[in-house]
Amino acid sequence: MTLELASCTYAYRRWSAPVLDDFSFTAPSGLTILLGPNGAGKSTLLKLAAGVSRPRRGTVTFDGVASHTKSYRRAVAWMPQHISPLPSLTVREYVAYIGWLKGMSRSEAWEQAAQALSRVELDDQAGTKTTRLSGGQLRRVGVAGALVHKARILLLDEPTAGMDPRQRRVFRDTLNSLTEDVQVLMSTHDVTDLAEEADHVVVVSAGRILHAGSTEDFLAHTPSGSAPGRAAEGAYSALLGSEETGL
Repeated sequence: MTLELASCTYAYRRWSAPVLDDFSFTAPSGLTILLGPNGAGKSTLLKLAAGVSRPRRGTVTFDGVASHTKSYRRAVAWMPQHISPLPSLTVREYVAYIGWLKGMSRSEAWEQAAQALSRVELDDQAGTKTTRLSGGQLRRVGVAGALVHKARILLLDEPTAGMDPRQRRVFRDTLNSLTEDVQVLMSTHDVTDLAEEADHVVVVSAGRILHAGSTEDFLAHTPSGSAPGRAAEGAYSALLGSEETGL
């Protein structure tokens, strides 16, 4: 399974400077953490990868299938930063509705919604109105909505924003239970979201990739003498510092 952005250029307005310029990226397997400061281009990358936005130049493909096609949209699922509950729908109805929007029949979407909720450990909330969920639960519903149509890669934009430490842990455990058969690309600007079990780390700054490799390779950038438990923060700061100094 290969999600690839090839020589993509994108600007939000025709007359503005590109957020990404001649940008290329291939998503690795497993769980990949996409790090970078605000405005680095992480959300833009994910929107292009999700087919929500189209590049001015370049191509976005998944296993060779172009991003504007129906088969691409069935294979790739995107969860934006903000998920809004629908007051009239229960959790299962919400997830089934997403499946229906993706082209599933009503009966298939309803059946698969139960399985998707089980995978994110929310089957006990299937009959609960979405407005009664906590922020962490609502984000897991968002993941279930991505899984209901059997997406092969999940694109998650700042999914742990606003969660407390326990909710973050539960959410990361949920993601780790999925990565045997689903790729996950998760953006964040908070290095505390870098769990030891992440397979890969990509660092983006000002629309450019500063680092792409295994978590072990990323942590190798940690300066000597870093405080215990602060290795990821040290590596991240070192990479951003080298960008600022041009080293």
